[in-house]
Amino acid sequence: MQVLRGWCIFADVKKYIYIVTTLLLLSATSATAEIPVDTLHRDIEQVEITAAIKSSDRRATPISTTSMTMLKLEERGVSSVKELTAIAPNFYQPDYGSSITSSIYVRGFGSRIDQPVLGITLDNVPLMNKNSFDFDFYDIRRVELLRGPQGTLYGRNTSGGVMNITTLSPMVWQGVRAMAEYSTATSARASVGYYARPTDNFGISIAAGFNHDGGHFVNEYTDEMCDRGNSGSVRVRLLGHKGLWDFDNSLSVGYTNEGGYAYHNYTPETGITQAVNYNDPSGYERLTINEGFVARYHNDNISVSSITSYQYLDDCMTLDQDFSTKSMFTMQQMQREHTLTEEIVIRNANNKQNYQWLSGVFIFGKLLDMSSPVTFKEDGINELILGNINNGLHTVFPNNNMMFGVDNFVIASDFRIPTAGAALYHQSSYDVGDWCITAGIRFDYEQTSMHYHSHATVPYCFDLTMSDYKDLRSDFKGKERQHFFEILPKIAVEYNLYKGNIYATITRGYKSGGYNTQIFSDILQVQMMNDMMDALGVALDGVGTATYDSASATKYKPETSWNFEVGTHLKPIKSLTLDASLFWIECFDQQVTVLPQGNNTGRMMSNAARARSFGVELSAEYVYEGLNIRADYGYTNARFRDYDDGTANYAGNYLPYAPQNTAAVMASYTWGIHNKHLQQISIAADWRGIGSIYWNESNSLRQDFYSLLGAQLMLRMSHCTLSLWGRNLLNSDYNVFYFKSVGKEFFSKGKPLQLGVRVSVNI
Repeated sequence: MQVLRGWCIFADVKKYIYIVTTLLLLSATSATAEIPVDTLHRDIEQVEITAAIKSSDRRATPISTTSMTMLKLEERGVSSVKELTAIAPNFYQPDYGSSITSSIYVRGFGSRIDQPVLGITLDNVPLMNKNSFDFDFYDIRRVELLRGPQGTLYGRNTSGGVMNITTLSPMVWQGVRAMAEYSTATSARASVGYYARPTDNFGISIAAGFNHDGGHFVNEYTDEMCDRGNSGSVRVRLLGHKGLWDFDNSLSVGYTNEGGYAYHNYTPETGITQAVNYNDPSGYERLTINEGFVARYHNDNISVSSITSYQYLDDCMTLDQDFSTKSMFTMQQMQREHTLTEEIVIRNANNKQNYQWLSGVFIFGKLLDMSSPVTFKEDGINELILGNINNGLHTVFPNNNMMFGVDNFVIASDFRIPTAGAALYHQSSYDVGDWCITAGIRFDYEQTSMHYHSHATVPYCFDLTMSDYKDLRSDFKGKERQHFFEILPKIAVEYNLYKGNIYATITRGYKSGGYNTQIFSDILQVQMMNDMMDALGVALDGVGTATYDSASATKYKPETSWNFEVGTHLKPIKSLTLDASLFWIECFDQQVTVLPQGNNTGRMMSNAARARSFGVELSAEYVYEGLNIRADYGYTNARFRDYDDGTANYAGNYLPYAPQNTAAVMASYTWGIHNKHLQQISIAADWRGIGSIYWNESNSLRQDFYSLLGAQLMLRMSHCTLSLWGRNLLNSDYNVFYFKSVGKEFFSKGKPLQLGVRVSVNI
């Protein structure tokens, strides 16, 4: 019925588009090839960021990049990081669950837990927790993705690349921007921003946005949309300059409250994916506060920048961990994190010199307090605990049964994880004729510790040997500490052509190790079973569930890689831009997410001994008068070369969760119109292709290549733009995520057909 309603709406929209377009064309006196451009998009494309600390001309450097301006983001309907999937070659962020699920994959590598493969900076400030990566793009001026390790250019080290996001500056444009959007599934977005420059030396902006998602999937148990949610944020930015000093202070506050978790039970025997159907409430709530201050001193010879930030994260995730109608168990994960960062960057300011250099130091400290209680309920106690215990017990005492004096109990797990790190990095480039040699090095140090305490109290008895219940208290408490240090070199050779460049780069990548906090409830569950058996004088060694070596299961090792890349940036004619790159990555101790075996629940990070990825990235853009055609393609062949988890050898298998192909084509045409009310009419079509994706290490489950078709009609007036858009117009059915819990398998599906209308005002 939802799809049928969508197509009915689509028919009405088509009729409306035809009528409006006809009237506007009739009102236009004539058309011309000279297309007027609104002031906002003209100005922001011509003025650079006042507080920029690195070079903005990425196409002149030996780096594989993708860049999108505000206009391009609007044309493609990009409103968050995950909507850049496939538009940027070999970039994939599946849209599933809530905003906490910010798993990003670049060139075949990624992480669902803790350490992200990609770093994100917002107005030069690095976001230190991946839980805050998913936010609304309502005032974004530019997004650029730099693939490959960038540790010799940026303070926060990441192995897969850096995404730089820049908001609209009041030093660039002044006025009021407002937007309202409504789409199927009763979803709506709205934003408003005020940008002012009271003096030549000072600018201020205040922007706020709200997003309501009505949801797309029904939970049959409640007969309500399970993935609905609301989010909102406010951003305040102050910029100024005096003499040789520039200042940029940004403050953002964001709040999110979502249902999320539209997980469909999958039956491997039949290949059928069932509807969402679970009984316990699930959701995600998040509060973020980010304060960043950039100060830059510059003269004709040198530029010195200081980037200081404070970041606060307070979130809570609640899950029906079995995602069934049974009362098995629920999990909460409550986090509160404080982070301080400081980065000092010194570079030469004369870009005309043959020798260019940049040096930086980066330090950070963060304190994470986490509580992860798991509540076992009646069905979970009987099936997961008592069932396993009594089955094993009956082999020794056939008529003896264990019983609990409660129908639910809590395994409480509390963590305090302080982390601190420091890095020193440098990069130099020297021009010799048409050649440019770049060399860099980074020294990276990080220390982290984990104070943990898992505990539970359960009243129990054995019906033949005990007359009354007795409290069993299980306790798992201790401290872990780790230190990491790595030297990361980089060397690049670039040859400048008349119409571009060609380059070759060798870089070492690195991700520090960490801790598996989600495994502690399973560890304590095993300990509880053994404690109960000890009380009876029987050793069953955690029968019915996996056992863990706590010393190795609670932590994982760093990941390192060697990255080899050759590529080119070309502009053979004024209207055509071409980019191409070939890459080869050898990864050691790759951090992989391990799903639970048997009736266990906790995910954990482990290390695969060796993995390899190679592939290609291709981008082409043609712009001629009103015509704009852009095509992007990424191919990744990422496989395990050495990975034996003790139960199977996965050498030669594809890495899970990362697509082998990402492709995107966008074509748009804009008509300029001589009319006092209407400036432009634009139509655009957008196609994306993604896949194949393997879901597990054994490669037994796969999402085949799928296509997503979108379209948009934009009517630009002098101060207003009306947009009619559609996404997934063919209503393709595809999966974006897979996981296991309590011996069951689940898929999360991509969003169905969406139709919407958006009105934007710039005054």
